[in-house]
Amino acid sequence: MTVTVSTFYKFTSITDTAALKAEVAAFGCSLGIRGSILIAGEGINATVSGSGDSIARLLTWLRSDIRINEFDSKESVTQSHPFRRLKVKVKPEIVTFGRPDILPSAGAGKYVRPENWNALIAAPDVVVVDTRNSYETCIGTFPGALDPKTETFGAFAAFADEALDPQRHRRVAMFCTGGIRCEKATAYLRSKGFEDVYHLQGGILKYLEVVPQSESLWQGECFIFDDRIALDHDRNPSAYWLCSVCGQPVRGGGGKGLKQRCPKCG
Repeated sequence: MTVTVSTFYKFTSITDTAALKAEVAAFGCSLGIRGSILIAGEGINATVSGSGDSIARLLTWLRSDIRINEFDSKESVTQSHPFRRLKVKVKPEIVTFGRPDILPSAGAGKYVRPENWNALIAAPDVVVVDTRNSYETCIGTFPGALDPKTETFGAFAAFADEALDPQRHRRVAMFCTGGIRCEKATAYLRSKGFEDVYHLQGGILKYLEVVPQSESLWQGECFIFDDRIALDHDRNPSAYWLCSVCGQPVRGGGGKGLKQRCPKCG
């Protein structure tokens, strides 16, 4: 069986979150969709799986809703569902940052298309920042990127306050898995006085989809938040599993889906 996995988000004002939740859950279930869809007053965030036709119908339906309208999505193909069921939830934020005053829809940085990303991060006056957490950055990143060494995205603001200065770091380029965390991270930097702030449009997943491996600067694998754990440059699941104690990704040796400990945890 071939399953399509789609990741997408949209920062937009949604006032009737409960009503949208019910509509999305009903339509998604009717299509046999699985995965996670988060809805908040600030927008929608999802990673879902289903047949190619079901995913296409879901995306078309969502894009026709005036509360959401157009958005980018990233697709990959796998041989089985990476999710067990569909979960649609209303949350305070579609990605937890802990700063409700930061509104990406009004103040995010400048989008950089994947095909233009290499030239930007190669510029000597650009500081490249990985906005992801340590369990993600440890298995793959772009060369020279600052690693915030955070355990949660909510800690990123403290890292930025300590490590970045608008007077010294005039041009800052950020990236994350699918683009959503960068929207908030760049909006936060702009609120702190940074002017030239950029983020990779569509995140690492879109970069891997668009940029040929022969031209790619990406090093390693990309951690993802489903049962596949990580994807290689061809967006195929790579041989990682999660330690049952510390939750860190471990490469090789089987163990995916099993309660197995990494060498560090014994």
